[in-house]
Amino acid sequence: MDAKTKSPRLDPLPPEHSPELKAEFDSFFKSLGFVPNSVLTMQRKPKLVRAFVAMQGAIWDPESKVDRGFKRVLAHVASRTAQDEYSMAHTASGALHFGVDENKVLDARNYKTSPHFNAAERAALDIAVAAGQVPNAVTDAMFVELRKHWSEEQIVEIVGVIAMFGFLNLGVLNGVAASTQSGLPLVALRRAVMASSSFTRCQEL
Repeated sequence: MDAKTKSPRLDPLPPEHSPELKAEFDSFFKSLGFVPNSVLTMQRKPKLVRAFVAMQGAIWDPESKVDRGFKRVLAHVASRTAQDEYSMAHTASGALHFGVDENKVLDARNYKTSPHFNAAERAALDIAVAAGQVPNAVTDAMFVELRKHWSEEQIVEIVGVIAMFGFLNLGVLNGVAASTQSGLPLVALRRAVMASSSFTRCQEL
């Protein structure tokens, strides 16, 4: 949302608006403790909510081959590239929820040189930054480096996370509808804001 936008362009609707989506909303209450405003906005198209929840279930699958905490960091960096503060806050909070060290989340913007990140993570984050640009800036060389550290199954998971947040960062929910923050715990919001501070464009990372 730009600095001039004080309220969402599409208002989130209360969960009670779509009782047929109770199971989908309950999945967010279970995993996050609240339903994101982007989903409450999306419920105008119930099929879209169901598809989104199914995709989320696949991405955050407990049997993932890529650590789910690191996936949240991937999503955070992709959202930073897109300047989507809504998703930056949610993904920073999510990374903390999955046990990622706070200092690692705070240093995500410096992942290229930070001791908190290893070579495999840097290769994946390079893809997240490049894919978050318009036009897409992923190169063959980046993918060669990615393959050095990750299996093809893991690469599909990594790209899946980035693609999902491309939908959120640049699509109708956050980028266009300008969703606002959804009831994140105060401490998590504070940390997320800290992680989002000193924003630098992707080419400066």
